[in-house]
Amino acid sequence: MNREDNAMVGFTIVAYAGDAKTFLLKALDRAKNGEYEDAEKLLKQADESIKEAHQEQTKVLANEAGGSDDQISFIMIHGQDTLMTTMMLRDMAKYFIDLYKKVNKA
Repeated sequence: MNREDNAMVGFTIVAYAGDAKTFLLKALDRAKNGEYEDAEKLLKQADESIKEAHQEQTKVLANEAGGSDDQISFIMIHGQDTLMTTMMLRDMAKYFIDLYKKVNKA
């Protein structure tokens, strides 16, 4: 995979991870307002976007594992960072949505 191909994969990861982040922030907002069904739907949409980003990431990992000497672009690094922070946000969003549900039952 050349540098240009690598950058395109990086852009794709950023796009999917960015979509997931948007879904997660909306899910937190819905949960804060007691709209748990909508929040859960948004979590599922985020999970799907994260899955797509992860599949793109796996292509690069498979190339490297196969012996390819890829040139990593800055956008790929940005993509990896965006995906990792979005995955952390997903974990925290699930935690806070559960917490909102518990607190609002009381």
